[in-house]
Amino acid sequence: MSEREHPPPRPGQACAGARLHIVTGKGGTGKTTVATALATALAADGARVLLVEVEGRQGIATLLDEAPLPYEEREMVSVPGGGRVFVLAADAEAALLEYLELFYGMRRAGQALNRLGAVDFATTIAPGLRDVLLTGKATEAVRRRRGARGRPSGAPSTGPFHYDAVVMDAPPTGRIAQFLNVNSEVAGLARVGPIRNHADKVMEVIRSAQTRVHFVTLLEEMPAQECRDGVAEMAALGIEVGMVVVNMVRAPLLGEADLAAAVDGGPDVEDLAAGLKAAGLADAGPLAEDLAGEVRAHALRVALERRVRERLSDLGHPLVDLPLVEGGVGRAGLDGLARRLTSQGVSR
Repeated sequence: MSEREHPPPRPGQACAGARLHIVTGKGGTGKTTVATALATALAADGARVLLVEVEGRQGIATLLDEAPLPYEEREMVSVPGGGRVFVLAADAEAALLEYLELFYGMRRAGQALNRLGAVDFATTIAPGLRDVLLTGKATEAVRRRRGARGRPSGAPSTGPFHYDAVVMDAPPTGRIAQFLNVNSEVAGLARVGPIRNHADKVMEVIRSAQTRVHFVTLLEEMPAQECRDGVAEMAALGIEVGMVVVNMVRAPLLGEADLAAAVDGGPDVEDLAAGLKAAGLADAGPLAEDLAGEVRAHALRVALERRVRERLSDLGHPLVDLPLVEGGVGRAGLDGLARRLTSQGVSR
């Protein structure tokens, strides 16, 4: 079949109908940056979006140049058009105390356990419990029902809020399958009871049509291979994949003819030297050789990136490009990345 008969999916199709957006990627690909830009893009039409961090790194606070965030849903970004992004730095120990109070009324006992270090001990020896508590915070926000004022029915005036979308800055691709497969993780901890019921509710949301897992990668072999492996793992778990975000994309510095010539043998050093001499450089020979090497290296990198992109395209999921932001990503850079996502069709 030709590409015209089966056109590649559009980015908007990767987000349509979803309320929980899980963002993962190999370390160093800019996963937190993309998750924050995605939350901003989803709030562009006046929506209220919750951005959840689950790794305890305070990466979102660092990115936004804010102090470390407490365990609460706090408004952090205002978007033109009335949209708002709230951020929650989820913490397994705090979530367990909340869980004990909610299901067992053990607020004081839970606080005592925390002071003794028992809570941290429990979540350390049972990582499945940690994961179900962290994923549970995001899925609980998805399950909230809108009240008359945009809050869940019966909720106090101070929150928790109803959100139009929830974005999770999830663990890297090497751990994403284990992190999301909470039913399997808690099977050895509890086969019945509140913990098991909690895990079942989490998986009900994660495996539903409300959820998409988006992968962040670079046009490099290792991140792209982890992306392909992660997509295959999501298919095995029955979890829907959304888009593949190709981050830190750099435009070629040469035209197609010059790129092809450089790959075949590189630019002619004598021609480069003559040009440099004409520009007024006396000893142009060594510089011309170095310049020829740089041109060839650039052309080979572009060729490699195109091969990597082709293999990512074979996954059958929408590819979304985000450019490299020189000098680091601040608030202005995030706004630019969010606009880029919106321009490529990413929306609620």
